[in-house]
Amino acid sequence: MPENRTTVDGYLERLDREVPQWSLLLSPSPFATPELVASFGHRGEVLEGGYPRNDRLARPDPDEVAAVRRRLRVPPGRRVVLYAPTWRDDRRGAGDRFEVDLHLDLAAARAALGHDHVLLLRPHVHCGGALPDDDFVRDVADYPDVQDLLLVADVLVTDYSSVMFDFAVTGRPMLFFTYDLEHYRDRLRGFTFDFERHAPGPLLTGSEQVVAALRDLDPARYRENYRAFRERFCPLDDGGAAARLVDRMLALGAVG
Repeated sequence: MPENRTTVDGYLERLDREVPQWSLLLSPSPFATPELVASFGHRGEVLEGGYPRNDRLARPDPDEVAAVRRRLRVPPGRRVVLYAPTWRDDRRGAGDRFEVDLHLDLAAARAALGHDHVLLLRPHVHCGGALPDDDFVRDVADYPDVQDLLLVADVLVTDYSSVMFDFAVTGRPMLFFTYDLEHYRDRLRGFTFDFERHAPGPLLTGSEQVVAALRDLDPARYRENYRAFRERFCPLDDGGAAARLVDRMLALGAVG
């Protein structure tokens, strides 16, 4: 991405200095290992053992789930929808932030879902801008831990965000709001896998399709895609990743 912000703000130069200082690179899967090694130019040890941050998604604590729901003001019995889109490199906003463009008709979503759903809005950390916050919509842009949001979400709506790999650990439904798929795929970013073929949920191009899919979820239709997706991208997120990491770090310390 030669014109991406990663080259403008010195990100790649910082990586050149930082990567040689790494003792260990964590990888969540056999698929991710060569991608991460090539992307970062890492020449040291790789621990292919899952992501510690996802241990709590693999083994959710009901008391913790209930506590997060209360913190987010989710009434009992409401389905939690997390909308977490990524940013667009060509939509620069004020300062070093990028514009938030939800492309979601919140009024239509409220009319169809407002009585039994809560919608959490979580744009990427690179984005800035005002978001609504009321009885149906929660602005969680600044919520400190996205894993909390994944923990309580009953369904994830995203586009191309890597949050899909974390959420897949839960086994809960995902919808993909891909209104600009061709632009993102062919000109903006591209993918490291065949996203259209392997996505573990429907690719939806309009806000009305997203609302309709949320109203009438059909996870069974994508069960096989979902199973294959989890097997490929997060097979090691079994709740024991933190223990494997700590064991390896202790072993490295003993050797050192």
